[in-house]
Amino acid sequence: MKYLFFLSHPAHFHLFKHVIKKLQKKHEIKIVIKSKDVLSSLVENEGFDYINAQKKEKKANGRYQILIKSIWGLLVRDFNLFKIAIRFKPNLMIGTEWAIVHVGKLLNIPSLIVNEDDTLATPENKYFYPLATTLLLPDCCDQKLWGKKKISYSGYHELAYLHPNHFAPNKDTLKKYGIEKQYSIIRLVKLNASHDAGKTGINRAIISKLIELLESVGQVIITSEKQIDGSFEKYRLSISPIDMHHIMAFSNVFIGDSQTMAAEAGVLGIPFIRYNDFVGKIGYLNELENEYRLGFGYKIYRAEDMLNKVKELVAIPNIKNEWVKRRNRMLLDKIDVAQFMSWFIENYPDSIQTMKENPNSQYQFKHKTSLNSS
Repeated sequence: MKYLFFLSHPAHFHLFKHVIKKLQKKHEIKIVIKSKDVLSSLVENEGFDYINAQKKEKKANGRYQILIKSIWGLLVRDFNLFKIAIRFKPNLMIGTEWAIVHVGKLLNIPSLIVNEDDTLATPENKYFYPLATTLLLPDCCDQKLWGKKKISYSGYHELAYLHPNHFAPNKDTLKKYGIEKQYSIIRLVKLNASHDAGKTGINRAIISKLIELLESVGQVIITSEKQIDGSFEKYRLSISPIDMHHIMAFSNVFIGDSQTMAAEAGVLGIPFIRYNDFVGKIGYLNELENEYRLGFGYKIYRAEDMLNKVKELVAIPNIKNEWVKRRNRMLLDKIDVAQFMSWFIENYPDSIQTMKENPNSQYQFKHKTSLNSS
């Protein structure tokens, strides 16, 4: 079989890397990317061949500029993917990228959209989901929406690469960056995607207050996609993308305005605080926060509540022991998403019927080894 994967974000590389490795042993794989942050570096570092369907775009400011840039970028990706698909002739196209649903319709190639952002947070889903052949979404995402197109599973994208079956944090990575004592992480993102228009996150005043609270219990590390005030540069640490999850896994607390990295901290068992305008709109983060109590989300107007929670967390003795228990409870409920997706894709479209007739068939991919209690 021939499978085409379209990766639009560094998180999608992590989501599919183990799936691609497994499938390419028996099948022909084509990887297409859109330039985004460190995505090309991650793909190259893994040794994967790829085609770039869209080079880096010029920066856009303001809601309408961002919208126009997004529409133009999609047209560019549609055109380039169309040419690639005609030559490669895939049996199935997989990804979160909307271009695959357009090209799939034009060329009569099935498209499998693998997403986890609720339509409440990304309203463009309403325009593109109906064009997809199949939607593969976590069961906490877009509940009661999308009907027969949707296949739900018990997991999160982050469990495709940070599940203990696939990831074991290496403490030696800390030495590479000269980290010798306890530390907390502050993560800042650009919030410049089309669905980020008008959204805000952590500002300069909040950073100052966070540093004051966190320095009382150890080192403060800032990682940022954007420029920061010069007074914070001494806290900034440039971490290789291949090391970031190892650094995150040994931190005391993670605080950021990033959705994906907050969830990554949660599935690693690190207390996280998410501070942005998306709080309450994304099902998988709501579940990590409300069901498993692995983290806490605060909207921008709740700055004081957020800072009080930070103060509370850093004062808890042996907090990591408690978070290990919470993480283990989550892992016992969830599946190894990479194994499940590999099975689903390799058996597509029969896997659709299997899941509809017996949703519990996914639990063959649950964690089977013992979980550490500390």
